[in-house]
Amino acid sequence: MIGHNNGPTMEPGQSWRNHCWGAARKALMPHLPIEVLRGRLKRAAELGLDYSTYAGIRATTGRDVVAVLFSSNALDLRRGQLALAAAKAAKLEQMQADRHGLATAPLAAEVLLANAPLHAAFPAPPAFAGFGAQRTAIRAALGPHLPDQTILVGAYSAEAEWCAAGRLAGYVPAESFFRVAP
Repeated sequence: MIGHNNGPTMEPGQSWRNHCWGAARKALMPHLPIEVLRGRLKRAAELGLDYSTYAGIRATTGRDVVAVLFSSNALDLRRGQLALAAAKAAKLEQMQADRHGLATAPLAAEVLLANAPLHAAFPAPPAFAGFGAQRTAIRAALGPHLPDQTILVGAYSAEAEWCAAGRLAGYVPAESFFRVAP
């Protein structure tokens, strides 16, 4: 309705529903066998993700992550700056998943592929592109992988929209993904 700020619902029982939802989520974790938790911790490390991020993606989709899309912005590669940082290159090479790049204009996909340890590179959706154009570009970059088995590592909020357009499993900000552990 006009003038509504979409604040919290005023329907009776909201606090009870919140309590039930929280209790159900809390009850979920203790029931996982220790072997499953160890396996998921190992897989999170293989992907270069922290466990909470990996577990959230896994719980949301019910699938493992098998591919990662990297925007050229997340890799800090652009025309005139084509040297990938050594720490980022090392992390990419250690990942046990398919690594695909999305080259944001004016950077060409071939140039991105030549300067980063990726398996493939594709043009990123154009700036200010509509939802359909974003979906088409993201789906082309997936290759044989399913969208709900692929995550996107990006640097800007506009790139998070690509995740929704392509129906990907999740979005991880570059500063979080490439954070150096203390």
